[in-house]
Amino acid sequence: MRSGGGRGAAALPMRGATAPGETDEPGVLVTAPAEVAEIDPAVRATARQIASRLSMRRARRDVTTRRGIGDLLSVPYRGASDEIDLDKTIEVLAERPVPEDEDIVVRERMRTTRSVVLLVDVSGSMRGERIKTAAATVGAVASELHADAIGVIAFWSDAAIVSRLGDVVRPMALLDDILRIPARGLTNIAFPLELAQQQLARVPARDARVLLLSDCVHNAGPDPRPLAARLPRLDVLLDATGEKDVELGRELAAKGRGICRIIHGHRDVAPAVSEIFAGT
Repeated sequence: MRSGGGRGAAALPMRGATAPGETDEPGVLVTAPAEVAEIDPAVRATARQIASRLSMRRARRDVTTRRGIGDLLSVPYRGASDEIDLDKTIEVLAERPVPEDEDIVVRERMRTTRSVVLLVDVSGSMRGERIKTAAATVGAVASELHADAIGVIAFWSDAAIVSRLGDVVRPMALLDDILRIPARGLTNIAFPLELAQQQLARVPARDARVLLLSDCVHNAGPDPRPLAARLPRLDVLLDATGEKDVELGRELAAKGRGICRIIHGHRDVAPAVSEIFAGT
């Protein structure tokens, strides 16, 4: 992977909170490392702790749709609904004199599978425990959203697509993939927001989500606020254990019609993420 850590460093020194950087340096999409890395048992354990405390809305899944809030549709009986669609059932039974359970047609509320893109900050300001917490969060959230389409993008001055939206998700493998990327360089939040928009371009807005995991110390690239406003929904999980820009994090979430939740360690992750996904 090409390092982006040195680009813009001389012209754009690190700034304090609420001072987002704006430069003409574009982000570059690079390839994530493919080498095998030693598993970090502590981070895996943290991911499992977070996952055990998460409480997201779980819905039964039927091929490409998910039962829950949404349109009322006629679907084959799967053992959960007691509202029979008589007209549709009679049509089926006319062709199948000896019916199976699934020949009974019921009425249930359905919606398409949720599509969630996770943006993970691996810039220099996220070194140490912060990147471990971010990686553990990715593993936990991916595990919890196993029935949904998940995409993961790691970013710093540049960005790498760790997992494309809709790829088969292996939560602990995703966690290890994040840890393989060395935390370095400046923080360009605008670029991963643009990449997330591209991945969600064909997803209905009501089913598309972006979750930004960062300290929001934006100090490279253009202003990310306009890009946040173009997303269907952007939520922010802001790590405040070190340098941070809470004001920018809240502005990004507001522009993206989402919420910003601040964490001070891995124990804060589960309640914050549960609140972000509550009722959706």
